[in-house]
Amino acid sequence: MATVSVAILGLGRIGASAALALKRYNARKDAQHQFDLTCGEMRPGIREDAQKIGLGDKIERDLFRAAQGKDIVVMALPYADMQVAYKSIASDLRPGVVVLDASPLKLPSLEWAQKHLPKEAHMVGITPILNPTYLFDGLDDTLHAKADLFDSGNMLMMPAPSAARDAVELAADFSSLLGATPHFFDPAEHDSLMALTEQLPALVGVALFHMMMKKEGWNDAQRITNPGFGRATRSLFDTHPDDLRDGWLNNRESLLRGVDDLIATLRSFREALGRGDRDALEAALVESSDVYSAWVNRRHNAKWEEDKMGDTTGGVTLGGMVMGGLMGGFLSKKLTGNKKDDR
Repeated sequence: MATVSVAILGLGRIGASAALALKRYNARKDAQHQFDLTCGEMRPGIREDAQKIGLGDKIERDLFRAAQGKDIVVMALPYADMQVAYKSIASDLRPGVVVLDASPLKLPSLEWAQKHLPKEAHMVGITPILNPTYLFDGLDDTLHAKADLFDSGNMLMMPAPSAARDAVELAADFSSLLGATPHFFDPAEHDSLMALTEQLPALVGVALFHMMMKKEGWNDAQRITNPGFGRATRSLFDTHPDDLRDGWLNNRESLLRGVDDLIATLRSFREALGRGDRDALEAALVESSDVYSAWVNRRHNAKWEEDKMGDTTGGVTLGGMVMGGLMGGFLSKKLTGNKKDDR
C-alpha cells in the first residue's frame, strides 16, 4: 500500500471538508492507498475549529512547512492570501508536485502560478460544485465542514497550459476520491459565471446591510432581524472584507455587467410596484418560480446536458479511473524516485 503526501492549505469549509474526505477514504477497508495529510492554517480561531471537527493531527501554522515536499498541495486559502501564498511555498515544492487551486477566480490564479511556481510544479484550478444536500444551508465555516460535502457534486477543472497530462489526470482522480465528478471548464467562462452565482449575491447582501446600517432606524431594525436577513447578509460573517474586496476587483468587468443587469431588473420590479401592477408582478413571480423549481430539480438529480460541461474523457468515466490512474505513471514515478518523465 503506497502513501501519498497531501498538504491542504486553508481550513475553511472547503479545505476542512477535503481533509475530512481524505480521512474518510483512509478509514475504508478497501482503501488501496493511504494519504498522509498535513494541514496549513495561519488563523488561530480556524485552527481551534479544525481541532473540534477532528483535524488536530497535523496543523502547521507555517504554510511553507505544510507544503514542503508534498506530492499534492491543495490551496483553499482566503482569497486575499492566495498570491502571497504562491510566493511563500514556491521555493521548496518538490519536483512534479500537483498544486490544486480552489480559489474562487481562476484567471488571476493561472497568472500567479505562471509567475511564481517552478517549472516542475503543475497547477490545476479546481472549483467544487457541492453536494446538493447542502444547497440551501447557507453555511460556509470550518465547523460546518463535512466529509460528504463533495459527494454527488462536480469538480470543475482548469489546468494551467504547462500542466502535464499525467498531472491533470491525477487531479481528476483526486477529485473523484473526494466524491466529485471532474469536468473540464474554460477559466474565462468560469470567472464570468462566478461573478453571477457567487460574487453578485455577496455584493447584494453587503449592499443591503450597508444600506440598513446607514438608516436612522437601524438601532430598532436590528432587533427584529430573522433568518431571512441573516442568510442574505451572511457573507459578511463567513468572508473577510479583504477577500470580498480582492475578489470583486479582480473580476470587476464581469461583476459590473451583472450589477448593471440586476439594476435594470430591479428598476422593472420597482416600476411594477409603483404602478401597483398586480399582473406584471404575478407574471414575473410565476415565471421565476417555475424556472427555479426546474433548476432545483436538475441540481438535486444532476441531470444536465453533459456535452456542455466540457467533459473531454471520450466516454470514459473519470470516476472509474480513480485507483488505476492515481498511482499509475506520474505519481508512481515520483514516489519511486524516477523523475525522468515527470514533465
